[in-house]
Amino acid sequence: MYPVELVKPMREDLTKVGFEELLTAESVEAVIAKKGTTLIVVNSVCGCAAANARPGATMSLQNAKKPAHLATVFAGVDREAVDKARAYMVPFPPSSPSIALFKDGELVHMLERHHIEGRPAELISENLADAYNEYC
Repeated sequence: MYPVELVKPMREDLTKVGFEELLTAESVEAVIAKKGTTLIVVNSVCGCAAANARPGATMSLQNAKKPAHLATVFAGVDREAVDKARAYMVPFPPSSPSIALFKDGELVHMLERHHIEGRPAELISENLADAYNEYC
């Protein structure tokens, strides 16, 4: 587990643009149960989260269509919430960072670490915007 002080600025990269921090399994269940679309970012301390995933997710929100609900869990910190979020992401194996789009509780789009690592944030943003245009 990472110290709270270490991950605070990494959490704030998403919460300052409107992502809700999910810290418990119950909070994950509640956001997944909401009607409409929900984007969940599995945040991480790794470089590809800092350079690609968080900026890509943030940029994607400039799209005309976007998810109704934004949420994030932090791998290596909020184990209960991360485990519950990943359970909703099956059949995809656990990876962090990762980004999942749900519609009415159903997983409709997934970006795993191998879709994020080594790819520019702009490409991740475009991928997410395409998913928003289809599902939101």
